Amino acid sequence: MSSLRVILSRRYFKRYLAARFISNFGNGMGTIALTFGILHLKGGSASEVGIVLGSTMIAFLVFSPLGGVIADRYGRIRVAALTDISGGAALLIQAYYFSTGHVPLALMLAVNIFFGITWALFWPALTGVIPSIINEEELQRGNSVVQFASNLAIIGGTAIGGVIISSLGSTTALIIDALTFIINGLMIATFRHLTPTPAGESQSVMDDLLHGWRVFLSFRWIVIIVGAFSFIVMCWAGAENVLGPLIAKEKFHGASSWAIVLSFESVGFLAGSLIAMRYHPKYPMRFLMFSTFSVVFYIASLIGPMSIAAISFFAFLWGISLDLWGAIWGTALQTMVPKEALSRVSAFDGMGSLLFRPLGLMLAAPLSEWVGIPTALKIFAGIALVLIIAPLFVRDVWMMQLSDNS
Repeated sequence: MSSLRVILSRRYFKRYLAARFISNFGNGMGTIALTFGILHLKGGSASEVGIVLGSTMIAFLVFSPLGGVIADRYGRIRVAALTDISGGAALLIQAYYFSTGHVPLALMLAVNIFFGITWALFWPALTGVIPSIINEEELQRGNSVVQFASNLAIIGGTAIGGVIISSLGSTTALIIDALTFIINGLMIATFRHLTPTPAGESQSVMDDLLHGWRVFLSFRWIVIIVGAFSFIVMCWAGAENVLGPLIAKEKFHGASSWAIVLSFESVGFLAGSLIAMRYHPKYPMRFLMFSTFSVVFYIASLIGPMSIAAISFFAFLWGISLDLWGAIWGTALQTMVPKEALSRVSAFDGMGSLLFRPLGLMLAAPLSEWVGIPTALKIFAGIALVLIIAPLFVRDVWMMQLSDNS
């Protein structure tokens, strides 16, 4: 396996690393800025937060399969760059309306639906970038390095975002977030020639889509885990993105308190990246599923709620698990899935894993009003627990190994 120094010496890898750092600095403050921006509007509510965030996810889910086809057909890096730039431009429009103090719900829905579409095109395209700039044996370490830098940026963005939102308001943070998308896209565009449009394309879009679906279904371990994560992500999203901020507003100190929790989750990302750089589990899916129990403890910590320190600790553990998933799962796809279908399989992976996230976002507030926040969180924790345990009884998940594992 190549050393870290060798990987960092790759010309385009360094540029890509810098671009992802800038983009994720904005991501660190983006969601919390939008969440508290809505809550601070006259008439803003947790339900409105869920509707807006959910609209992004629905758009992502609907267009993800098409995004995989477009990325495989028209050049992954080119698609990633164009979608990031256009998505950032849309977010700038939304930030302008927040600066006026009046943001129509229709405007937020339009912007966030459009952003969801660009995200659906961007995500599967991004999966194919790293394999085009480093060698196959460098993939897990390269993925881990990118995630380490991205997570460092998210930590800084989240921490600074909490300060900016508290002192200057959500609008400033939303503007910064939008600009980082545009800068990231412009930087990635400078090496778009590394993933050119495939020559001699003769199949229809539908043929490409069906072929990608067949490849996706041919990997049973992918299908089982993606199905489980549809529900795990639903529970995590409802707890962290809707009920968590609501608890922070009612029980603690609002945005600044929740920024602490998200910052610790981001520190967990950083720790997970360091672990993934050095540890290569013999049975990666078994290892990752066991690490996912941390999300149950994280959700449960909100039931009391526990102290911000305790909630932050469990968020930290969940952050480690999430980052391990990003590095090891991403490497598994890049290694095991045929290269020509990688973006399409990645698109079905993203669509499936996030399938019920909008449901979690949209139902969290109404559910908590019906049964109470503690009971709603118990329901989320229980569902997550069952869906973590069940896949471990499937042999293809339990025994899965990478083809080049030694």
